[in-house]
Amino acid sequence: MIPLAAVLRRHWPAYERKYRARLLPSHRRAVAAILSCRTPALGGQLYRCDCGQEHYAYHSCNHRACPQCGHADATEWLQRQRRKLLPVPYYLVTFTVPAQLRQVIRSNQKDLYPLLLRESAAALRDIARDHKDLGAQIGFLAVLQTWTRDLRYHPHVHCVVPGGGLSPDHLRWISPKREGYFLPQSVLALRFRTRLRQALQQQRPQLYVQIPRAAWALDWVADVQPVGTGEPALKYLAAYVYRTAFNAERILADDGQTITFTYKDSQDRSLRTVRLPAERFLHRFLQHVLPQGLQRVRHFGFLSAAATAQWQRVLALLDWLPPPRTPAPPSPVPLCPRCHKPMALIGRLPRAPPT
Repeated sequence: MIPLAAVLRRHWPAYERKYRARLLPSHRRAVAAILSCRTPALGGQLYRCDCGQEHYAYHSCNHRACPQCGHADATEWLQRQRRKLLPVPYYLVTFTVPAQLRQVIRSNQKDLYPLLLRESAAALRDIARDHKDLGAQIGFLAVLQTWTRDLRYHPHVHCVVPGGGLSPDHLRWISPKREGYFLPQSVLALRFRTRLRQALQQQRPQLYVQIPRAAWALDWVADVQPVGTGEPALKYLAAYVYRTAFNAERILADDGQTITFTYKDSQDRSLRTVRLPAERFLHRFLQHVLPQGLQRVRHFGFLSAAATAQWQRVLALLDWLPPPRTPAPPSPVPLCPRCHKPMALIGRLPRAPPT
């Protein structure tokens, strides 16, 4: 296994020299964080064992693009979402955009990522409320994802949706009319296309004119899949909510010119290998670094923070109470690598001064 930080230390200086004027501040911050993660630059704690062995535990950078960080946050997030799972069937609804829009979206992430989240959610709420197959006010979780398994750019939105919702007067819980079926995919895709086009025309006309007209005549894709209790979908998304598009365990080789990494094919689940020039690898990775402050996870409908009354009505109608909150276990004390006994904290290490 080759750490991503090692690849960056070797290839980032040349990449930065070549693209200095075009690098986004968010890319620079991400690389700086990854390079400093769990190093003396961030400070930490000093532990000592009775046998005399010392251990330095350096702090994590906690940047969402860092493959070393986010595991604890993702675990905590998954626990919180599990407590909101209702006793109904769940569906994973995925909205994607045609390839003709991707370049414009990638070049205008700060403006268009929120638009993708907002309009896909609005399309889902519209069809759930108005279509004869449901006719209910729903609640759901939406997550923005920008990558394929081999790090290509592919922006899309995943929505984890309980099967059913509140009646317009909030007096009944309405379930889908057919078991295993939620909403028509083609209708969802058409509404998403219409809403996104109108939003671009009205709010971002300078970006709308950059999109080929043929893109709006294509059949867009909204995929609807049953996911049982919803937990499998949450586990899948938890891996990306607080972690990067890439984990270091996948890097097999760095020969100074090319980077070789693996990924699992989404169709046959086989392990594939990709070999890219180092510059191309860094480009693929950095294009998934999100703009600073972007909220990639959002709750809508009766699951939103502002809908406490609706959430309580849902719980009452389903006669269901969330499971009790379990406290997070304390952080484990490091064990001595020599005698394997718990070590004692004897001091804290300050962060290095900024350069």
